[in-house]
Amino acid sequence: CLCEDEGVIGTVFYIMEMVQGRILWDSALPDMSRAERGQIYQSMNQAMAALHKVDYEAIGLGDFGKVGEYRERQIHRWSKTYRLSEGDAIPAMDRLIEWLPQNIPPGDETTLIHGDFRMDNMVFHPTEPKVIALLDWELATLGHPVGDFTYTLMGWRLGKDLFRGIADADLPALGIPTEDEYIAQYCAATGRDEVQNLEWYLAYNMFRLAAILQGIAKRAQDGTAASPHAMEQGRRAGPLAEAAWQQVERLAR
Repeated sequence: CLCEDEGVIGTVFYIMEMVQGRILWDSALPDMSRAERGQIYQSMNQAMAALHKVDYEAIGLGDFGKVGEYRERQIHRWSKTYRLSEGDAIPAMDRLIEWLPQNIPPGDETTLIHGDFRMDNMVFHPTEPKVIALLDWELATLGHPVGDFTYTLMGWRLGKDLFRGIADADLPALGIPTEDEYIAQYCAATGRDEVQNLEWYLAYNMFRLAAILQGIAKRAQDGTAASPHAMEQGRRAGPLAEAAWQQVERLAR
């Protein structure tokens, strides 16, 4: 419920429904059974697929964002953000800023997207392995669904120290789907044959996140960051940019 009457509390505000459930911070889900882990990841996948299949025009969100050229706009936005908050040189970011816009894959799509779809931005049922709510919609807009999906998929390429990732986990032993299995689940749920240009999208998302973290680092340096962990988060920008460039190099193999 959005209230735009600033006379109520002095500013525009909104009210959300309280949802009782669990926030899961460790993507390896150490306190769950093998079966539960698989169900948690399947529920995450289904939640994203359901979001991407929403008829945004039918629910009144036709003007929620611009239709088309989402990737171009995002690259421009985060390149500018990075330059404005740039600190120590990160050569990989310079290379990505040049390479990404010149190599945008063909084919454009528009759906409702979340923009920050990861495990700790979800509320899970108190006892059952299923998603019951999505949180942190600040980056939600109309955009390319594959860009949204591959943001989540970064977790399979990054370790726990960079994205609370699972790249260093024994996925079959844990019962967590592999990258290929997770992609197949999403394709089955959305009617896709495959996810094309995977490395480009992973490079793009890692670049985007690195730019966000560089902005956090700048705010920490200026003393305006809200989080006490801002400087620590900001230090991940360089390693993330390097990881992004590794995806680009995989394309050349």
